[in-house]
Amino acid sequence: MKYENFDENNIQAFPYIQPYINKAKKEKNYEKLVQGYKDGVFYSSSNERKLVYADSAIWAAQLSENKDLISTAYIEKGVVYYYHYKKFQAALNEYLLAYEYSKDTKNEFLKYQNLYHIGVVKSYLGYYEEASKLFEECIAYYHPKTKSGLHPNEIYNNKKGYLNSLHQLIICYRNLKKSDKEDLAIKTGLSEVGNDDDYVQEKGYFLLSKGISEYDEKKYLLASDHLKQSLPPLKKSGDFARLSVNFFYIGKSYAGLKKNEESISYFRKVDSIFQKHQFILPELRENYEILIKHYKKEGNQGQQLYFTSQLLKADSIISKDFIYLSSKIHKEFDTRTLLEEKSKLEKANSWGNIIIGSLILVAIILLILLIVRYRREKNIQQKYILLEEKFSLQQNALSEESFINMDIEEKKIGLDENKVEELLTKLKIFEDKKEYTQKGLTINKLAGQLGTNSNYLSQVINDCKGVNFNKYLSELRINYITTLLFENKEYLKYRIETLAKECGIASRQNFSDLFYEINGIRPTDFIRKRRQELDNKNNFSAFNPA
Repeated sequence: MKYENFDENNIQAFPYIQPYINKAKKEKNYEKLVQGYKDGVFYSSSNERKLVYADSAIWAAQLSENKDLISTAYIEKGVVYYYHYKKFQAALNEYLLAYEYSKDTKNEFLKYQNLYHIGVVKSYLGYYEEASKLFEECIAYYHPKTKSGLHPNEIYNNKKGYLNSLHQLIICYRNLKKSDKEDLAIKTGLSEVGNDDDYVQEKGYFLLSKGISEYDEKKYLLASDHLKQSLPPLKKSGDFARLSVNFFYIGKSYAGLKKNEESISYFRKVDSIFQKHQFILPELRENYEILIKHYKKEGNQGQQLYFTSQLLKADSIISKDFIYLSSKIHKEFDTRTLLEEKSKLEKANSWGNIIIGSLILVAIILLILLIVRYRREKNIQQKYILLEEKFSLQQNALSEESFINMDIEEKKIGLDENKVEELLTKLKIFEDKKEYTQKGLTINKLAGQLGTNSNYLSQVINDCKGVNFNKYLSELRINYITTLLFENKEYLKYRIETLAKECGIASRQNFSDLFYEINGIRPTDFIRKRRQELDNKNNFSAFNPA
């Protein structure tokens, strides 16, 4: 494939992917079609679009009735939920569906790939004992195959599976307080990866684990050194969850070395990731307890209040995403303590009550507005993507247009075949010349222009086009203006009134309503999204010259 060496999330792959998908659809080659949609997941730059392609992969796999292919597709969707959304329960549901389809598979690699992913989610949700058993099973399968006489690609895939299973097992051992097994697994992992460039990311995970283990042994200098070595591969992989853990333990190592300023700077980095992704692991809750204590000691009430709010927000997320762990986690700053601290802050300043009340109110209002805006923006983005795909399909279908089968239609409408065909030909010329953009066009006017009567024209449009005259005319006009907006960026600068007149619609409101009815999105939102897409492409080209 011409795009196989592109980096993940590189949208420049799509001019190659779409023809591949179209060809697979035409040939009903479902295995290739699933691969095309999986490539769509890998190279899409937005999480929403990754999920759309993952669903398409499941649809194509189900058409194949191949259980292995269906299992693979469900795993793909689970990975999107797990890695890109951090929706662990949703990911686990997909993996369990994949497991059901792979129960009787003869493809052992697929079977253990699925067991690995189920183990990962179980580990994240706190079921470490159950997860560790799954990872031990995976290691027992993958490891022997890294030393076998298989094809180099198969050896590489099995070694990836082995190293990732080993890393996840280390996490389980750490949480189960099995330090001897943890240290042995870390040593094994680092020995296996060596300095091989193919396993840089895995080496980063083992270095992170080694740093955490050394921190637990109070070897703070060694811990900070290994943790910093693991930073570049973690940043490159985009694994913000593990990057947060890394920053947290660097901060704790510096605290152990009495380097207070450096320590606090890394704890604040954890908060920056939390702000950006609205996600936090339960083990990082202590991060906010440390920051609250620090700023309380300094007498900085503003920062103390801010990190108290962040801790409450973190508790809310942990309670929702990590139900099993939330009941077990040690909370030095429980709800009562936080409320007591809030009360002290209020008493410290006579205006404290008003300020804090106002801040809380503003925060609630902002949160509501952000949620509403986020949901609206997500909905608009999904509708824009659907319209973009609809436009692409229409363009591909233009060459395949043909007149309606007259034998069937003659029976349906009971009119003379020659007259119907003649009128359809005139309508085709009317459409090709874009005469539907005339202002004030009615069915009587069009009937006169085509040399027929309005009743005859109405019946032909209803039966041959499948819609009434008004719907027929509206769709022609809106499809025409939509095409212009897609193909000519100059039209993105026009006012809505100008666009309405351009396609023959007199009223701005009528144009906006028809655009929404046909395209599922308001013209103002469509134009904004189209501009953003073009700007992103221009920025990408500027920073990535050919």
